[in-house]
Order: sequence, then structure tokens, then C-alpha cells
Amino acid sequence: MLSSLKKYLLVPKLVRLSSEAPKDPHTAWDQYWGNVNSTGAQGDVLWDAGDDHELLGYLEHLKRQMHPDLPIVDIGCGSGAFSRRLAAHFPHVLGVDVAPNAIARARTDSEGLEGISFLVADMTAPGAARSVAAALDAADMPGEANIFIRGVLHVLKPRSQAALAEQLHPLVGKRGRIFLAETDFRGNAVEYVSHLGATRHCIPAPLAAAIRGLPMPGRFGAAQRARAFPEDRWDVVEDGPAVIEARPLTSAEPERIPGYFSVLQAR
Repeated sequence: MLSSLKKYLLVPKLVRLSSEAPKDPHTAWDQYWGNVNSTGAQGDVLWDAGDDHELLGYLEHLKRQMHPDLPIVDIGCGSGAFSRRLAAHFPHVLGVDVAPNAIARARTDSEGLEGISFLVADMTAPGAARSVAAALDAADMPGEANIFIRGVLHVLKPRSQAALAEQLHPLVGKRGRIFLAETDFRGNAVEYVSHLGATRHCIPAPLAAAIRGLPMPGRFGAAQRARAFPEDRWDVVEDGPAVIEARPLTSAEPERIPGYFSVLQAR
């Protein structure tokens, strides 16, 4: 009981850090990526474990559930770490992110690679689907597409989650499918950051940067998916627990966060 209560001594520090985050999420994400000096297992980005281990856990679902001849759109691609890994399994990958600084880094880090392109777009905004369709057309991949979403929906408000789902509906068409994997930590914010190694004496730098600079995350499980992707618009092909891996913070191994995955198709 005493050790549990000690976690809550973190609260003043968390409040102080989170109060520094820009109120506009677009500004927050672009500033965050503008301050990233390095990625990977020893880098600045909390959710970048720097290896293929997490994606390997998804591949069986991706290969079994997604049409292999269709391109795949990586929503919220950040620096393009997953986009580059997906490029080995699909004919083309389009990475999309709201932050110009993220896309600039993704393009730099992906220079020389074939079958991959990037687009700055807010996928919760009206007309975003048309922008993605145009980018796929420019890559000689017109028509339907698969969608990959990892760690995006849990940082969006419910209205934005639903708006994103609506923009994806025309993109997947009849043959495309969505694979999503999201953080589904069943605890409050204090318990979450404690799980990632924060104490009243020290918060690991990548975690502190995320708290200081970004919108407060939530959880995204089956209940949240049902609201964002209603059954009159979407069929759930498969879903279940997942593990989201973050950059090592307290040891040499990636941090493991309880998560949720789902494969969806449009009705």
C-alpha cells in the first residue's frame, strides 16, 4: 500500500510538466518532432524501440488479413520507422503525419529506399482521404489501400477518432483493410508513467519530453474502437490483446505496454 501511495507523489511534477505542452495539438506534434535529435533504442522518441520485434508480432495478422497487392498507408508515421519496415511486405508504403517536422525526418531517414513516400496531412480533417488518394495515384498505386495505424488513436479525442475513421472508409474500399494497434493501459496517468519507470525523483528523459510536449494520452481498446468504428460502417475481422513496445527506459530491453489490436473492413 505504501509503495502504491508513493506513486502519487509524482502528481505535482506531472502537472508541472504537462502544463508546458502547447494547447494546439498540431503545434505540439510539430514542435516535438522539431526537437528530436535521434531516434531508435537510444533516441529521443518514447515509442521507438528501435527494432523489428513489435512488427514481427503483427506480421502474421498483416499477411493473413491484408491484400498483398494493395499499398499500405501508415497513419501517424512519425519518423517513418514502421513505414520502412512495412516496405518489405507491401508494393508501396505511404507514410502520413500531421507534423511537417516528422515527415521531413522520415524523408531524410528513408532516402534511397524504393516503394515508400510521405505526405503531410491531418487525417481527421475533411478532404484528407482525397489527399491520400492523390498521393497514392502519384505513386502509381491508384485505388484501394490497406491502412496501418499504431499508437495514434489513443492520443485523439473521441470526436477526432470518429473523424479519422470516416476519412479511412473510402480509402479501403472493398479490398483494403485496417490494422490498428493501440495502447490499452488499464490505469490512470500516474500508474501509466510509473509503469514506464517514472518516480518522484526521476522521470526518464524521453518520457519527460513526451509529457512536456504532447497531448495527454488515453487508452484505446475494444470499447473505444466500437465507438470510433461503428458496426453499421465497419466489420471487425479480428481483434485481441497486443503489446506496444517503447524505447528502453529502465533496462536494456524495450518497455512493454499492454495494448489492443483490431483488423477492420469497411461495410
